[in-house]
Amino acid sequence: MPELSHYDESGRVNMVDVGDKATTARTATASGKVLLSAKTITFLRSQANPKGDPLEIARIAGIMAAKKTPELIPLCHQINLANADVTAELKDYGIYIEATAKTASQTGVEMEALTAVSVAALTVYDMCKAVQKDIEITDIRLETKTGGTTDYKRT
Repeated sequence: MPELSHYDESGRVNMVDVGDKATTARTATASGKVLLSAKTITFLRSQANPKGDPLEIARIAGIMAAKKTPELIPLCHQINLANADVTAELKDYGIYIEATAKTASQTGVEMEALTAVSVAALTVYDMCKAVQKDIEITDIRLETKTGGTTDYKRT
């Protein structure tokens, strides 16, 4: 079983040294759901939310969050994002959010994609809480990653 990478040989927390790793093209896609009531979904479809369009604002918040990931997660490397794309789609259960982050770097962009989805979901929550109090954020997860030593695809 692989060891946790953020600990040194004496068990102290440290930032992973990626200095000797090759710079490669890397992508990661994450997703999540915001569960909403039928009433809230109808409200969103009518575009009557007094705070504006939660899906578009959540999309922009997710992109901004991807860019701020190393400021939020202490041992996360600061990388140059080539792109961060977030979609928020109204479904029968609520909102499906997906984020893809891309870079050419010595480390991956999974945390940026996951952070984008998380903040986009929190933004939907913030914008809809006046209409519904029991909103649930669920199923935030990595879907795919490419580049580096191993690729990953959720099956």
